Order: sequence, then C-alpha cells, then structure tokens
Amino acid sequence: MARRGSRKRSAGTGGSARGPAAPAADPRRRAADPAPGGRGPAAAAADARPRRKSAEERAEEMRARLVPLAEGERPVAVTVAAIVSAVLGLLVLVGYLTGARVGGEGSLAGALFLMVVFLVAAGGMWNVRYWAVLGFEALLAFQIVIAALSLTVASNWWAALLCLAVMVLGGWLFWKLIRAMARIQMPARPPAS
Repeated sequence: MARRGSRKRSAGTGGSARGPAAPAADPRRRAADPAPGGRGPAAAAADARPRRKSAEERAEEMRARLVPLAEGERPVAVTVAAIVSAVLGLLVLVGYLTGARVGGEGSLAGALFLMVVFLVAAGGMWNVRYWAVLGFEALLAFQIVIAALSLTVASNWWAALLCLAVMVLGGWLFWKLIRAMARIQMPARPPAS
C-alpha cells in the first residue's frame, strides 16, 4: 500500500523516474494553439476584420461630408426654428394680454423680456447666425426638461399628451439643428484645383 501512495504522488506532481508526464490531448487546447507560422486562428480572424476607426477619424469623415452653406442658403431646420421662435414670442405677449398667468403671477416686464428674447432669436436664425441657433437650442433643451418634469405631475390625459408632444417635437428639432449648426460654423472651402 505504501508503494501505491508513492506512485500517486509522483504521478500527480509530474515527477517520476521517466520524466514529466505528457499533457493529455485536449481538443479545445489544440484550437487555441498557434498555427505552424506562429499565428493562431484568433490573429487570422483579427486580420480579416477592418480596423476600428478612432473618434477623431470618424469626426473628420463627418466634417468632410458636410457641405458649407451657399450664399443666402438657410437650412430647413433653422427656418422651422425661426418660425417657432417668432410664434412663441407672439404667444407670450398674447397670453399675457389675455390674462394667462403661470402660477397666478406674472408681470408685464417679464412677458416683454421673454417676447424680446424669442423674437431676437427668430431674427438671428432667419439671418442664419450661429449665436441665435445656439441660444434657441439652449431654450429648447430647457423646455424639453420642463416638459419631462411636468409629465410626472400631469393631472389629465391632455396635459400628458401636450408634454409628450413638446418633448418629441422639441427633441426632433433640437437634433436637426445640431447638423445645421455644424454647417453654419463651417468655413467656406477653397475651390478644387
């Protein structure tokens, strides 16, 4: 019995008089072993896939696809935003004059200030000014956040639908204005020679 135990110990540690034990043939291990050229199947598969582009390379490709605005051109999204801003500016004044108040309070100075902000943004966007589009995007983002918060306390279906409509339409316009802002900000490209 003592002899059996010593064989088990020597076989388990790989130390025997005949040398270390050879590893068992495992089919999973053979698949991971490198091929005769020193390259395994994983390396061959990595070579078959195209290299993933860096963020800077993707951004450069996007910039190359953008077309600068032609003289007098106004993107559709900027036109829509200018009209929406002008309508909102007028609605603020009409709402104040008809007695609509948020929370029961409101001043004429506050209504006039908000009306002027919307109308100045509308005029700037109509003339395709970057600052106007950027400012309107900030107002639009603020309104989307307010609509989302208002949805949590909506008391009826109409209020919930109005909040959802503001969020969806405002989000769509916000997204469309991003590309328009990139085109507005682009310098004119030199003519190809």
